[in-house]
Amino acid sequence: MGPPNTNITPICLGFPGVLPVLNEKVLEYAVKAGLALNCSIAPYSKFDRKQYFYPDLPKNYQISQYDLPIAEHGFLEIEIADKPNSEPQRKTIGITRLHMEEDAGKLVHAGSDRLAGSTYSLVDFNRAGVPLLEIVSEPDLRSGREAAEYAQELRRIVRYLGISDGNMQEGSLRCDVNVSVRPVGQAKFGVKVEIKNMNSFNAIQRAIEYEIERQIAALERGEKIIQETRLWEEGSQRTISMRVKEGSSDYRYFPEPDLPPIEVSPQQLELWRTELPELPAHKRSRYEKESGLSAYDARVLADDRDVAEYFDAALATGVNPKAIANWVTQDIAAYLNANRLSITELALKPSMLAELVELIEQDTISGKIAKDLLPELLENGGSAKALVESKGLTQLSNPAELEALIDELMAAHPSELEKFRAGKTKLKGFFVGQMMKKTGGRADPKLTNELLDQKLPG
Repeated sequence: MGPPNTNITPICLGFPGVLPVLNEKVLEYAVKAGLALNCSIAPYSKFDRKQYFYPDLPKNYQISQYDLPIAEHGFLEIEIADKPNSEPQRKTIGITRLHMEEDAGKLVHAGSDRLAGSTYSLVDFNRAGVPLLEIVSEPDLRSGREAAEYAQELRRIVRYLGISDGNMQEGSLRCDVNVSVRPVGQAKFGVKVEIKNMNSFNAIQRAIEYEIERQIAALERGEKIIQETRLWEEGSQRTISMRVKEGSSDYRYFPEPDLPPIEVSPQQLELWRTELPELPAHKRSRYEKESGLSAYDARVLADDRDVAEYFDAALATGVNPKAIANWVTQDIAAYLNANRLSITELALKPSMLAELVELIEQDTISGKIAKDLLPELLENGGSAKALVESKGLTQLSNPAELEALIDELMAAHPSELEKFRAGKTKLKGFFVGQMMKKTGGRADPKLTNELLDQKLPG
């Protein structure tokens, strides 16, 4: 957002005489997000004024949507896996509504991270007037872990749609949580408490877990839970009271007089629907059903759209999906993390990785040789086949040639051979290692093991 108060305009600051204008792209993004969340898109919606007085809101009201939001009645499926290779548990979370509104400024408290305890406060209006999409979920979440996974799936979707980078630390994705508890068997929900100031998915989970325990303990002591807004304090790992929560009547909503109503035609809606990409949940399902990947591998690959598209491009060459998945999620992922690169910056293109995998599948090179070649390919790209030929690394898979080499090793190590034949069969690993050393890793591992099993016992 830049240095404080450098990205501002008279409109953002609500100067007298200025009028708001709806950015057409905001409407497109809102509709696409609604479609991705399986919502019904309103053919007619409007904006409203939400009145409240706070230093970060220069107009003393916020342009939002109240009774006629752009999207309603959707759902989102989340997956929770207890172990990396276990079958994930799936749960559907209802989406109440999605609406458009404007952001407020940001208060910076001197001497503290909150108003209480600060010596003075400053206001940064850089984000005032920036468009927001607010998503309200049904009360279907039952734990901090479910809420954290729900937020992560929302981030995957907005990133796939290209409507936000979803970085919580930078405020591109913000999450407020309403928490309430009730005795077992009680149908009515308890009094809800809103929690703010969570800037990571881990913080969401921990804040909810803390607040659940706090409310239960309070009720067991005979105290009443009040409707309020609380802040998550990362340092002390607790929630603290911020203010008593306002009700919708306190906001005095009324139709925004300076913005016309919105009408989305069936033709426009269908056009935006056709522009939607394949979403994360569908990719995960396709990877499992069509490519035979585990739920874990499918989840890792589909987590990032660029990674998924890299995998899909390699897959289109017809090579083994599991082999490609292993390279992408392990060696390539480690290289990208170590060098702080995105997969779009990788010199090794999908077709080049597919060629490397194909050389292994055809027994032209071993997996070890491929791993030895990988650093050079990651740095420079190019043809794996040409690199193998230039370095003379073609795998040795001629049985007669390998037998002759094994005979030489057996003659060179009579003591180890005698011990093996006396029952120390673990010495087979010694001979495998010597073969790899002798051939520079070019010996076909499978055939080498088969021939050693035949010749070592004598």
